[in-house]
Amino acid sequence: MSLARLTDLLQPAAADGTGVGAFNVFSIEHAEAHVAGAEQAGLPVVLQISQNAVRYHRGLEPIALATLSIARSAAVPVVVHLDHADDQELVDQAIALGFGSVMYDGSKLDYDANVAATADVVLRCHRAGIDAEAELGEVGGKDGVHAPGARTEPQEARQFVEATGVDALAVAVGSSHAMTSRTAVLDLALIAELKAAVPVPLVLHGSSGVPDDEIVRAVRAGMTKINIATHLNVVFTGTVRDLLGDDPKLVDSRKYLGPARDAVAAEVARLLGMLHGAPVD
Repeated sequence: MSLARLTDLLQPAAADGTGVGAFNVFSIEHAEAHVAGAEQAGLPVVLQISQNAVRYHRGLEPIALATLSIARSAAVPVVVHLDHADDQELVDQAIALGFGSVMYDGSKLDYDANVAATADVVLRCHRAGIDAEAELGEVGGKDGVHAPGARTEPQEARQFVEATGVDALAVAVGSSHAMTSRTAVLDLALIAELKAAVPVPLVLHGSSGVPDDEIVRAVRAGMTKINIATHLNVVFTGTVRDLLGDDPKLVDSRKYLGPARDAVAAEVARLLGMLHGAPVD
């Protein structure tokens, strides 16, 4: 199965009123888990490498080349996506490596500067035949720098999309990054207004803090790309913690990373099914 572009997945899902799962890659085990879960579900998936993950790996290529290789061998369509990048050089590296999409994060800029910088990234992406996502209205919780009560204004969102040419738009509707409790309440009325106003698929960042039934309602209201990272980290780390706690003499990392990978794969399959209309457990 060849690598997919972001719009290959988002446009049909938006038309059908279903969601597309986008899950962060921190290690090879995460990439393998997300693809295995997608294959179990028989559904496409987005593998996201964030700018923070690039810093962790001291460069894009090590984690990107591994993720691209895993994605190319998948039995379902897979997008490899650069997430939350504000480094223009990193954007160009992702384009050169063959990513399917880039999310440029200019949300800390004022509106005019965000438009100008985003439009430039979109132009470079489109020239290379890939898609671009951007953010308007700061999504709370990321390193403490975003305003948690921010909301994206629908008409401003429409103007932003028209001015930049982005293929997907992340909007602020009540979610917050890095939540370990699933207690966030979304502004479903605002999501519906944004869906009516904006001509491209909408993206929900910070979905880990949103309960399953609220995510389902958000998809029905108009969200399409659903980003989930922390929730899957809880699954991964919880499995490792339990195994090491049960056996203090365990030193072979394969014996705890492998089960953690399998646990994440099972949760990815469940989440993808839920986003595609399966009943919430």
